[in-house]
Amino acid sequence: MSVNTFGRVLRFTTWGESHGPALGAVVDGCPPGLEVSEGAIQPFLDARRPGTSRFTTQRREPDQVKILSGTFEGKSTGTPISLMIENTDQRSKDYSDVAKAYRPGHADYTYDAKYGLRDYRGGGRSSARETAARVAAGAIARLVIPEVSILAYVTEIGGDAIDREAFSAEEIGKNAFFCPDAWAAKRWEGLVDEARKDGSSLGAVVECVATGVPAGWGAPIYGKLDADLAAAMMGINAVKAVEIGDGFGAARLRGEQNADPMKPGESGSVEFDANHAGGIAGGISTGQPVVCRVAFKPTSSILIPQPTVTRDGDATEIATKGRHDPCVGIRGTPVVEAMMALVLADQKLLHRAQCG
Repeated sequence: MSVNTFGRVLRFTTWGESHGPALGAVVDGCPPGLEVSEGAIQPFLDARRPGTSRFTTQRREPDQVKILSGTFEGKSTGTPISLMIENTDQRSKDYSDVAKAYRPGHADYTYDAKYGLRDYRGGGRSSARETAARVAAGAIARLVIPEVSILAYVTEIGGDAIDREAFSAEEIGKNAFFCPDAWAAKRWEGLVDEARKDGSSLGAVVECVATGVPAGWGAPIYGKLDADLAAAMMGINAVKAVEIGDGFGAARLRGEQNADPMKPGESGSVEFDANHAGGIAGGISTGQPVVCRVAFKPTSSILIPQPTVTRDGDATEIATKGRHDPCVGIRGTPVVEAMMALVLADQKLLHRAQCG
């Protein structure tokens, strides 16, 4: 079976292909009575939409969402919410070479190995175009967790990282990179332009912080909050690594350095002097900000010829034509936010179901 559904209580299923007539999501398990509208979803899709700058794919898609079910008089009814986004700017002819040979680093070969056939037009389901449906579903999830604020931003492109001392949340929406460091954003313009002109691509690291998550969400062992986050983020196209809190950095610390010291807070609460754990201990939220970092590989569809094989097993070269992101991690930033929202909303409902 193909697994196209994620979540336990708040579940979403995405459908559609990159060059099909439309794609979308069905969100099930959404509590009734929430104010749901296309206007509440659209801003998040606009943030991910292609063609907004020279640093992203030049495919022109309006990404206008349509709600087909699950609402009445502007409120969720508790029934499945179906969301649709039409594809309007496909150029399937750009993929004639991809039909004959596999793109190294892409899912062409593995899809063929699994299914015995594949939709080569834009990569079908393996295309980053599929993530538009996740962003739409994530907008619904945000309505379930109004107490939580989620912010993602790019911290590194092509090995060039931001200066943490220059971090400014206000800068994130002022540049094309979702970058909190104005000087880094300026440098990245040259880096991405150079890669694009060379017909190549760059990787990126996206950090996501969720504040307002209360202590107690998540579950031990098989329902861990951090395990669900890792699965959600790794499920995003082109993601190759996920860190929670200090991540791999924790392996380089001593125990006393990695601990998050606690002290009594107001009204019997607990306060922490550090957050190396990224807001999660034993798979359960601590009440601190939930922090994760996601590594996106360079886009596999590039113009530089690469050795490969045909579907018949013959040696050849392939240079991928078409319109592709020179750095897929840039537009991956709203997707990371969406997956954070979907996991947290699901864990909130799970917690409520067991603990009231």
